[in-house]
Formats: sequence, structure tokens, C-alpha cells
Amino acid sequence: MTTTTTPAVILVRPQLSENIGTAARAMLNCGLTDMRLVAPRETWLNDKAIASASGADRVLLAAQVFDTTADAVADLHRVWCSTGRDRYMVKPVDTPREAAAHMRAVIAEGQRCGVMFGPERTGLENDDVAIADTVLTVPLNPDYCSLNLAQAVLVVAYEWYQCDAATSLPAMTKGAEGPATKEKLLTFFGHLERELDECGFLRIPDKRPTMVRNIRNMFQRAQLTGQEIQTLHGIVHELVTYRHKKGEDKA
Repeated sequence: MTTTTTPAVILVRPQLSENIGTAARAMLNCGLTDMRLVAPRETWLNDKAIASASGADRVLLAAQVFDTTADAVADLHRVWCSTGRDRYMVKPVDTPREAAAHMRAVIAEGQRCGVMFGPERTGLENDDVAIADTVLTVPLNPDYCSLNLAQAVLVVAYEWYQCDAATSLPAMTKGAEGPATKEKLLTFFGHLERELDECGFLRIPDKRPTMVRNIRNMFQRAQLTGQEIQTLHGIVHELVTYRHKKGEDKA
């Protein structure tokens, strides 16, 4: 399989090179090769990582490194985030098996997708989770549900590998341009948030991070197309232009 027909595995701020290596091993066992690392330690590609990969060196050597989570998912249309904690965000939740079926359907439509995994000690930050479309949670023993990084990757990758046929999930037509990439969506968020700062809507510093995440989550759930993003840019632009014009008329 090529990386365009399989989901990307995005390891966000991984701490131990051995865990990156064992995650690569888990990926290749299940036919996944698109590894993306967000802000790993400078020495991540070392002997420990290669030894832990146990022959999955090609996944390690081909891994792409990014400075930010936004950069790592910029070309993707749908993103899942693996987390076991309630983040108090309104997002759909999939088990690994459900996520695998949805990923197969997404890729069958010619779109790109990926799954984010957080650092071993703390997991994903809320701002990382806000970028994702869907939360992925592994249903385990409620009295003990701790997975290490490679185990989490393996569970998701295994379900992907087992789900070897695209499913007939509910769908809707996406227009000529198709779903927006994360890059286009994040660019729109930047545009909207700048104007909300300018007009004073996000004026309370303590509340701003939560308000921004809530706004982003609302738009994420809409699964916007590229054309819809352009329309939203136009709406924001016209509202700003009208506000400035109205202010000039009063002056």
C-alpha cells in the first residue's frame, strides 16, 4: 500500500526514541508506512530507535518531522485523535474498529486521513485535540486502561488492517472541490480569530483559549468543503468591510 491509500500515524511530541521505533514496528506489521513526528527530540533517530523497530527501519527513515501539529496534518482531510480522557469538547467518538471503517470510506473517496497520538506521559494537549475531527478511544478495562504509545498505535493499525474493505457508510456529495484540507481550515481559523480579536469578541484572556477551541470544534463538525471555506472567508471579509465602512460613515 502507498501512503496515499493508508492513514498517516502522527506522533505528537514523542519522548522516547525506543517508543518511536516500536510504533514503527507496529505500523509496518499492519501495512502502514506514513509516520509523521511533531517536535521529537533532536536525537530521536538513534540506535535505540532502529533496534526497537526490529526491521521496520524504512518507516523510521522515511518519517517526516514537523514543528507543529498543524503542519503535520495540513494536507489531511480527516483526522482522529487518540485520547482516553474527557476533554469536554463536542466531538464524535469512535472505537478503533469504527475509526478503521470510517478511514476506509474516507480513503475510498480519494481523501487523506490520519490518527494523532500524544506524548507518553501527558497525552495530547487540548489544542491538538481541537484540530481533530473525531476522538478515538480504546474501550478497555475501566479499572486499568493504560496503554503505551506503541500499543495504542498497534491497536488502531490492527483494526485498520483487519477492515480490508471500504464500508458503505452514509455519505453526501462533496461538490467539485471536495472536502477542505486541514491547511485550508486552519488558515480560515486564523482569519476568523484575528477579526474576532479585532472586534473584541475574544477580549477576555482567561476565556480566549476555550472560546477558540469551541469555535474550531463547531466548524470541524461541519466537515466543510474547500468551496465552503472560500465562502466563509468572503463572509468574514464582507462583515469586516461593512463594519469599517459604518464606522467611517459615523465619523
